[in-house]
Amino acid sequence: MMKSLNRLVSKQGFNARLYSAAALPKPYTSPEIECTDIFINNQWVKSSSGKTFKTLNPATGEVIAEIQEGDKTDVDKAVAAAKEAFKLGSPWRTINPSKRGVLLNKLADLMERDAVYLASLETYDNGKPYTASYSVDVATSIQVLRYYAGWADKNHGKVLPMDGDYFAYTRHEPVGVCGQIIPWNFPLLMFAWKIAPALATGNVIVLKPAEQTPLTALYMANLIKEAGFPPGVVNIVPGYGPTAGAAIVHHNDVDKVAFTGSTEIGKIIQQGAAQSNLKRVTLELGGKSPNIILDDSNVDFAVEMAHVGLFFNQGQVCCAGSRTFVQEKIYDEFVEKSANRALKRIVGDPFDFSVEQGPQIDEEQTNKIISLIETGKKEGAQLLTGGGRLYDKGYFVQPTVFANVKDDMTIAKEEIFGPVQQIIKFQNLDEIIERANNTVYGLAAAVFSKDVDKINYLVQGIRAGTVWVNCYNVFGCPAPFGGYKMSGHGREMGEYGLQAYTEVKSVIVKTPQRNN
Repeated sequence: MMKSLNRLVSKQGFNARLYSAAALPKPYTSPEIECTDIFINNQWVKSSSGKTFKTLNPATGEVIAEIQEGDKTDVDKAVAAAKEAFKLGSPWRTINPSKRGVLLNKLADLMERDAVYLASLETYDNGKPYTASYSVDVATSIQVLRYYAGWADKNHGKVLPMDGDYFAYTRHEPVGVCGQIIPWNFPLLMFAWKIAPALATGNVIVLKPAEQTPLTALYMANLIKEAGFPPGVVNIVPGYGPTAGAAIVHHNDVDKVAFTGSTEIGKIIQQGAAQSNLKRVTLELGGKSPNIILDDSNVDFAVEMAHVGLFFNQGQVCCAGSRTFVQEKIYDEFVEKSANRALKRIVGDPFDFSVEQGPQIDEEQTNKIISLIETGKKEGAQLLTGGGRLYDKGYFVQPTVFANVKDDMTIAKEEIFGPVQQIIKFQNLDEIIERANNTVYGLAAAVFSKDVDKINYLVQGIRAGTVWVNCYNVFGCPAPFGGYKMSGHGREMGEYGLQAYTEVKSVIVKTPQRNN
């Protein structure tokens, strides 16, 4: 079943609405919580402080479990374990590169075995529809692990043609202890994106999951141990950003930090890395991505793709098409159809297979979304549908569509990270590149058109790390992902994703002189 689902994910991108209930196994609507402690050196331990924190079910606001709250002391222990595992001559450092690939494939096997439980746990803790958790998050995470398993014995250097009597070559060596801080919107998928290239290249890891969604990362620790990874290679410390996260960033024995999250926190992380040991940093941050619809597009198709590009995952996507630019000739038709599509969007219990949209992650994020909707109304944007909360419990927001949005409005500039579509009118190609680029972000963009010349013109002019053409939210393991400007730096996925976890060493050997 998983192979067929992988093919469906590859074909359709992230449109979870296309998966039929008949294709999916039934979820555990109240999955048993097995892992709530800190994972260090392949052992489960309690927090040094004795503190815990609550993780909530976003669909109800009720407490799921108490999680051990790691802080600096626990991070110190985790880093020490990782450092020991990385010592020259350790089991991990002496393992054959191909065996690293075997271990990653074994981890993928265990994910396939536990796919229903993992998807159920993700939906329970995060609120996204189970259809997406199973068919996108779990399936794609397995693909990522298998992809980088294949790279484990292929990340090699080059022989260099040097003048004189020298033999020169490069070695690709692991960076060392890698701190990884993952977000709450795709907890399992971002876990896979972070650990897979790091482990394939021989690094060791101290990872902090988001405090809102720690459960799948902690369960993956069990699978990592079961797969046979040596102690200390992967350590997981749940906790808060200002304590556990900051301790990772400032630790002088951490050689690299990878972070996915907000631009605001990304700035703090880069500062902390510079203030400590000048550790290398990769950042995948916010976005306000332009989705450009030209007037020669198939309107119905473009409406659906723009809908998916914004509303998928409750709008909690860093690369969401959150500025929908529509050419003047088809603007009114596009707006009307987009509002009608949003009205038909099914919001509710994320374990219900008919549901397209679950709750937002928590009360704080929900209040932020509602506040920005109110700001949009006050600044003169036309609210066509939605605009408020849904239901008596949980963190549900109505699918919301604004028309007549201007470039200088707050909702056109700030990342809302919720189910709020802003539709903006433009006239011609001469203006749209400048307007699309008029943002501090540069994570993604899309172009919808039948004219290849116009498409190529726009693609070369837009400053974004990913540009989709006549599609949206299509990801693949070989394709690198990352941003321009304040959307961060560095790339994840693909061969480019190995670079962040590899040091390049030049070796130059004097050879015997030739006798002429």
